[in-house]
Amino acid sequence: MSKRSTPAAPGRTGDVLFRTERSGFELRDLHGASRAVAYLVLAAGPYVLFTGVLAPGMAPSGRVAVVAVVLFMAGLGIASWFRPAQLPRAFWLVVPTLSTVLITGLNIITHDASTGAQFFYLWPVLYVANFLGRRAIYVNLLIVFAGDAATVFTVLGPAQGVMDWVATMLTMTMAMIVVASLRKRNDQLRAVLQQQANADALTGLANRRWFTESLARETAEAASEGRSVALITVDLDYFKTINDTYGHTEGDRVLQAVAASMRTVTGGRGTAARLGGDEFVMLLRLDRPAAVAAAQELRAAAAAVTGLPGGPPSLSIGVAVFPEDAATADELVAASDSALYDAKASGRGRVSVAGRRQNVDRVPDLTLLAQPRP
Repeated sequence: MSKRSTPAAPGRTGDVLFRTERSGFELRDLHGASRAVAYLVLAAGPYVLFTGVLAPGMAPSGRVAVVAVVLFMAGLGIASWFRPAQLPRAFWLVVPTLSTVLITGLNIITHDASTGAQFFYLWPVLYVANFLGRRAIYVNLLIVFAGDAATVFTVLGPAQGVMDWVATMLTMTMAMIVVASLRKRNDQLRAVLQQQANADALTGLANRRWFTESLARETAEAASEGRSVALITVDLDYFKTINDTYGHTEGDRVLQAVAASMRTVTGGRGTAARLGGDEFVMLLRLDRPAAVAAAQELRAAAAAVTGLPGGPPSLSIGVAVFPEDAATADELVAASDSALYDAKASGRGRVSVAGRRQNVDRVPDLTLLAQPRP
């Protein structure tokens, strides 16, 4: 199965709505990163212009270079603020390195190794801690170490520069650790909140909201990629009788047992959701034969459940496949619902397929499970 950028459905088996542990050099937040770049260059530009042009002993060519750099920074800041999507994605990954090189060059040109000048290195440190992955953090921290070393050793000399360099690097490292730790904690809290918002509290499956979003996304991707996606609608037979006979607590146990069976069948092939009451769905990246096999697998998994006072759950299942049975997401839902109705009208405890209007159950012992409970 190909890798997907879309998040996994919520569940109690370790699924999360987005990954909290990021590695590599991926960009987390384009909007935040673009604002950070704009704030830096638009605020630093006047400072660089003032200190560079008025620096004593600055050669005319140096002043021209400073003005050119300031103009470039102004253009970059405007583009980052108003047109961030127009800039290459790689730019947001290399901008902390570029800023470190720029800060180092300007400090050396202006012969400035003051604490204020070195504090500009905080920007690339905080940028990567907020917006990039772990490896980018380590790489850019080393680049900042090297840039500050080039500044202080050039301007102050090795004897005086080494202590200044060590103090600055300790400051940068601690700032990086604090910000990265806060970011990780914030991601974990967001993951919990998102999972609570998109998961069914009783079963841990995705809820109707998450299913609706997944359905629109999966059908759009299936249409663009020329593949199939199956919607399997599941209804628990005689659920009202179970509640009336054994109580709602046992009814909840039955729902949880069905949900556990659905998680087993779904695996990494799609999303399992509870829409409400005893109505469930599975949205799977499968063609028709594989979807029918998954539906039968679900019935078999439910039939193997033990420990329930009313016996194993009996399921009626409707299967529809996009784009064979429907041209839109709404039509896919209608087709799957129609197949489910056919399964229930044909005696329950069986699988029906949209478009064919026929029962595909071929397992007699499982069909016996559809007999009404007292």
